[in-house]
Amino acid sequence: MFRNRSVSLVIPAYNEEETIARVVEEFREQPDLDEIVVVDNNCKDRTAELAAAAGARVVREERPGYGSALLAGMTAANGDILVLTEADGSFRARDVEKMLVYLDDAGMVMGTRTTRQMVQQGANMRSLLRWGNVFMAKYLQLLWLRPAEPRFTDVGCTFRALTRETFDKIRPRLTQTGPAFSPEMMCAALQERCRIIEIPVTYSPRVGGESKHSDTFMRQAKTAWKMFCTICRKRFLERGSPIPRDHLAPESD
Repeated sequence: MFRNRSVSLVIPAYNEEETIARVVEEFREQPDLDEIVVVDNNCKDRTAELAAAAGARVVREERPGYGSALLAGMTAANGDILVLTEADGSFRARDVEKMLVYLDDAGMVMGTRTTRQMVQQGANMRSLLRWGNVFMAKYLQLLWLRPAEPRFTDVGCTFRALTRETFDKIRPRLTQTGPAFSPEMMCAALQERCRIIEIPVTYSPRVGGESKHSDTFMRQAKTAWKMFCTICRKRFLERGSPIPRDHLAPESD
């Protein structure tokens, strides 16, 4: 509970048995969190079992993809505030508190991994990936310079917090199933004139495994292109009401 508002942590997971128990245990020590929801996104290992044993509530989402898992988790969560993080151990529970504090002044608080002093040695934020995120974030910022005047430096950071009211407003605009869901959330919030604040967060090396979207140059390029197309679509094709879901081609990861 944070200032009389309940707080849910949502963790999308696909085959994260190496890390999930450690992540759940670390965040359980964060006193402001009321529940931890782990989304089993078709895991073929013991992720769901280990998450439940560590104290999380496990929900299942059969539609594959990061965006699908997050949408299912936020829908299933009970909190007045939703905090989103990764199952790989790259983010720290201690940063939850500062996100919650900034929610007093915003509907969504974004983390950024591009503050160099906050990126730990060995983290998956090499120069090309870091500056690619900065470029894409500045492009998004430019498109919404009027009237929102946002300030962004990272479109791919998956550590963020938002109020239930913000989620209810942007949910009809969320259609992406893969990693483009991250900038889509930002665009949707701007479309609904929600205030967004970006703050630096600690970014650590993954505890186990490799990123499924940025471990190789080709995957980074594919993800970047999907994000670019999503940002352009949200700005130029959805000026008013969101495009109905059945008019959109399904996105593959």
